Amino acid sequence: MEITSQIAKVLNINSNQINEVLKLFSEEATIPFIARYRKERTGGLDEDQLREIETLNNYLTLLAERKETVLKSIEEQGKLTDELKEKILAADKLQEVEDLYLPYKPKRKTRGTIAKAKGLEPLANFIISNPNFKGDFESILKEYINKEKEVLTIDDALNGAKDIIAEMISDNAEVRKIVRESLQTDSNICSTKTNKKAEENSKKTDVYEIYHDFQIEITRIKPYQILAINRGEREGFLKASFQFEKESLLGRIYNEHFNVKKTFFEEILRETVSDSFGRLIQPSIEREVRSYLTEIADDHAVTIFASNLKQLLLQPPMFNKIIMGIDPGYVSGSKVAVIDKTGKYLEGQTIYPHPPQNKKEDAKKIIIKFIEKYKVELVAIGNGTASRETELLIADLIKENNLKCHYLIVNEAGASVYSASPIAKQEFPDLEASQRGNISIARRVLDPLAELVKIDPKSIGVGLYQHDVDQKLLSKNLDDVVMSCVNYVGVDINTASSSLLTYVSGLSKRIANNIVKYREANGRFSDRNQIKDVSGVGEKLFEQAAGFLKITSGENPLDSTFIHPESYEATERLLEMVEISTTAINEKGLLVKQFIEKRGVEKIANLLNIGVPTLEDIIENIVKPGRDPREDMPKPILRSDVLKIEDLEIGMTLKGTVRNVVDFGAFVDIGVKQDGLLHISEMANKFVKNPSEIVSVGDIIEVKIKSVDVQKHRIALSMK
Repeated sequence: MEITSQIAKVLNINSNQINEVLKLFSEEATIPFIARYRKERTGGLDEDQLREIETLNNYLTLLAERKETVLKSIEEQGKLTDELKEKILAADKLQEVEDLYLPYKPKRKTRGTIAKAKGLEPLANFIISNPNFKGDFESILKEYINKEKEVLTIDDALNGAKDIIAEMISDNAEVRKIVRESLQTDSNICSTKTNKKAEENSKKTDVYEIYHDFQIEITRIKPYQILAINRGEREGFLKASFQFEKESLLGRIYNEHFNVKKTFFEEILRETVSDSFGRLIQPSIEREVRSYLTEIADDHAVTIFASNLKQLLLQPPMFNKIIMGIDPGYVSGSKVAVIDKTGKYLEGQTIYPHPPQNKKEDAKKIIIKFIEKYKVELVAIGNGTASRETELLIADLIKENNLKCHYLIVNEAGASVYSASPIAKQEFPDLEASQRGNISIARRVLDPLAELVKIDPKSIGVGLYQHDVDQKLLSKNLDDVVMSCVNYVGVDINTASSSLLTYVSGLSKRIANNIVKYREANGRFSDRNQIKDVSGVGEKLFEQAAGFLKITSGENPLDSTFIHPESYEATERLLEMVEISTTAINEKGLLVKQFIEKRGVEKIANLLNIGVPTLEDIIENIVKPGRDPREDMPKPILRSDVLKIEDLEIGMTLKGTVRNVVDFGAFVDIGVKQDGLLHISEMANKFVKNPSEIVSVGDIIEVKIKSVDVQKHRIALSMK
């Protein structure tokens, strides 16, 4: 079955759609571009479906290439039969191909290969092929004694033959399949603590206390449990193992491989099966199953991280605000910075309101001076060390001085990474690294997406076990999310940083830098066609990027929309039909929608010689030109007073911001020092399989206090 048909069958998508997508991929079209501007060709497939096609196509291509390599290798050995070839070609998983190839795969020196070198393979074949043997076996064994080949006794001969048979059993694809499926469906995973590490570091081992005597059915283990056990084992605090019905499995292997009720060699063969299983099969298959489980856990963790990251990146911006950013700290002080409505750094200073300096009054004077001097409307406080103490300070200031500004707590994860990065040094060459994080915190409120793209997504802190999962897989998925978000929102080409431009469809880091250099040398872009004048931008790249690069207050009002330049002619003809000009779309865009509703979308699309999806997109952008899709997202909670954990009472209802979503629930900022845990069982009056079905990062939700432990700083929340 060709790759297109296989993808269509697995994803339940029409083969013609798959063919079109694969053609577009071969033309180096990006997924955001295909999803937005090639709907007619793909039948309106969204980005998630396109990525599924991409992933499956890559896998099936790799599978086809591996089959070709394996068939060539076996054929060169002169061992390729029609039956084996058919099995390899019919395999739909890489693991199946590898299992079939195993008996023919060149091996390193093993007990089996050593025995073959001693001439004992005919003896092994004799034992397998003669179940009804009734003669003098000892005399046959004596024939294989060869002092030159170090076969000194009949036991040497028999043991060598058994080693060969053991490897034959281990290399058998059906045997491996039986063991693999048994472990994947009918085993338990167990973990115990390792005493040596526990003695060395009793505090650290407490982290894994729940896994010190842990056992669970393999089909019920959660992804986060797999990752926790993996980490504990890697750090030397845990030892993991499988528990299963070994004797039953050995019986199945014997019956499968030898398919005889009774044989002269039964005792020898059962011993060999046991040896093969314990020495070769079990360790190998257990590694495979652990790897399989880890792969599932990695995929799950990466999916959760990607979902959280997407919600975080798409938080609504707080445009047109003068913002003060504070990166709180104790010994090294709290760093304060003020930015203007465009994100430009105005002024900053370090204050020392907390221990050990305790210069609270001096700190208040500096903050008040900045607020009054620049008319600060929002104070953004990083949520790290000394965050709540700083919150208390700002809340007191607002109350004491009757200020009109508000504050909010901002996730500062990755701010220190940004501070020391080449991007930060380039933006603020005259500031020390410690003075840059506070600017980043303020800018995360002004425009979260534009600021967070400067930071490695793995450092943003909205995942679980992100340092334990497959880093290549994680990086690709997170980069895909950032690219998707940037192109979903669009970019103002006249204000965007090179970091933001890098994620625009079709643009590389080099081209993004060239755009910034062009802007610096020639001033603002006034027309999308000017993008072609940038060094390195050809027709193909322009096609991929132009629709996502917006120009506000340019020569052509359409340049501020997602309407692609290739559709300008059709758009202008449509506007002529309605008798309005492009300059009037801000005021009269609704007339276009009403005009089409009266005459029918398909009829107008045919007149304009464009597809219905393209026309619908044109209408949407004319009705709301230049609209930021993040406008519909819930705005952050702004505060002017502070709440302490001691103020909380069971049953109290509060509004909170979801900071992180994990397998077992969500962490919610309700305005006290410690985020509360909203357990998955408390999310609804029904069974919830996945917390992401109910909440997302950045959601503003109403919760009740279920329990409070002041000593342990634990807060349990409920949405019931």
